Amino acid sequence: MRDLSPRRRIVSAATTVIAAVVAAAMMIPSSAATANDRPPAAAVHVNPYSTTLKAAQGLTGQARTDAQLLGSIPSAEWFTGGTPDEVRTRAAAYVDAATAAGETPVLVAYNLPFRDCEQYSAGGAANSAAYAAWIAGLAAGIGSRPAIVILEPDGIGVIPYYTTIGGVLEWCRPVALDPQTAAAERFAQLGNAVDTLGGLAATSVYLDGTHSDWLSVADVTDRLLKAGVQRATGFFLNVSNFQFTSNLEAFGRWISSCPTYVTKVKPGGYGECGDQKWNGGPATGWTGVAMTNTGQWSAGATNLALNTSGVDSRYTSILAGAQPTTPFVIDTGRNGKGPWQPPAGTYRDPEVWCNPPGRSVGVRPTMQTGKPLVDGYLWIKVRGESDGECFRGTGGPVDPSRGTAGPAAGAWFPAQARELVSLAQPALAPLTCTVTVDVARSGSGFSASMVVRNDSKQTLRAWTLQWHADPAQQVRRVIPGAFVQQGTRVTVTPPGSLASLAAGKTAKFTVTGVGPATEPRLTRVKGAACYTL
Repeated sequence: MRDLSPRRRIVSAATTVIAAVVAAAMMIPSSAATANDRPPAAAVHVNPYSTTLKAAQGLTGQARTDAQLLGSIPSAEWFTGGTPDEVRTRAAAYVDAATAAGETPVLVAYNLPFRDCEQYSAGGAANSAAYAAWIAGLAAGIGSRPAIVILEPDGIGVIPYYTTIGGVLEWCRPVALDPQTAAAERFAQLGNAVDTLGGLAATSVYLDGTHSDWLSVADVTDRLLKAGVQRATGFFLNVSNFQFTSNLEAFGRWISSCPTYVTKVKPGGYGECGDQKWNGGPATGWTGVAMTNTGQWSAGATNLALNTSGVDSRYTSILAGAQPTTPFVIDTGRNGKGPWQPPAGTYRDPEVWCNPPGRSVGVRPTMQTGKPLVDGYLWIKVRGESDGECFRGTGGPVDPSRGTAGPAAGAWFPAQARELVSLAQPALAPLTCTVTVDVARSGSGFSASMVVRNDSKQTLRAWTLQWHADPAQQVRRVIPGAFVQQGTRVTVTPPGSLASLAAGKTAKFTVTGVGPATEPRLTRVKGAACYTL
């Protein structure tokens, strides 16, 4: 999955039916979701079988440590294809595991027809009917359990044959689609997905709101309303991007305000929705400039290009007491240091979205932000996975900003992972335990040595060792201590002689069972994630 920044790029339902669907969606007043409650406050799910932890198993040294640290932090799970039955089965297993752990799963649905306009992340369902069936499969897998769905990154930002609210025909023009119906089909596809997923008992659904260095607020609002945001929980920002969290919070507040204005106060008054393109307003004496993404925005910024007070005061004035109610979530997985600012004139096409050097992880995932309208900070894009081979406008074969060739899109990128961890803002604390695992075949099953080391400065008391076994493994015996296996989750309680583990000390266990001789990807001691070597 690539990033969502704008960049230069040189089977249909009947038109009347699609137009009716879109028109009906536009008639519903803008508000927070009526079918869905806001997301639960439970911790976001950590997938013990994630692609990040899988990558760690093939790494050594610092690269393995970085991948395991990143894999210990809650993140989204991407669903990008497969048959309806396949996505139902996979989603059910993922949500089952999260529910059993008392955590909230975050699922990314990324399978729209003509996804990414057939570019870096090309693919998706064959047509509208296939996509509707796939969404139905995903919904069946989630069922009545609590879940968060990030519905189609790129889905609003990149629309085939779309004419903006300003009358500009955009660049995405696949030859296989009908220019007269393609955009309406996209909105109908998204609207159906909102209704299907939003009809579940406890699923929160968020639509693509792009990010603060891309579309105008009015343009985003127009697209969101056509896609059915008024029937969803809200929208998401910054997936796969690097914009500052403070800027995204301001941008999100303005997007939430604009639908309220154009549906409740002055229907169709999009031109009065303030945004980052020009920030004048009552608070600045109507002096304004285009805002820059090179620094963090705030109402008190002395640099006018970073000051939000003008736009904030415009909304206060035009809303006349009407309250914005559409919430949003922000992808903070790679934006701790904000966007990359390449040296001016150095690259013909800087590709600032593609493996930018010197970036870092940002605010940790949480659904308790303490900020109105901000439902959560989530890690949606998989940190440490390459955005692609970035040539910055050259012919390659290396990324000139790094001096080396970048991995293919989706492959693990140790150098980038090192930057994300070492430069983290706020800083990432290392894990405080290490579990060294040595697994071998033993008869028809396996035997494993597991050595726990307390890397903290405190004595561990009344602790347990826990991991998720391979789904085909069944533990039969643990020496010393007692164990319980519930599904794939194995919990070992050490004997009384090991009930306290001093700082720097180790405890060894021998585990035997049936099934393949595979090691766990993630281990925990007293509930805290450990490095697994």
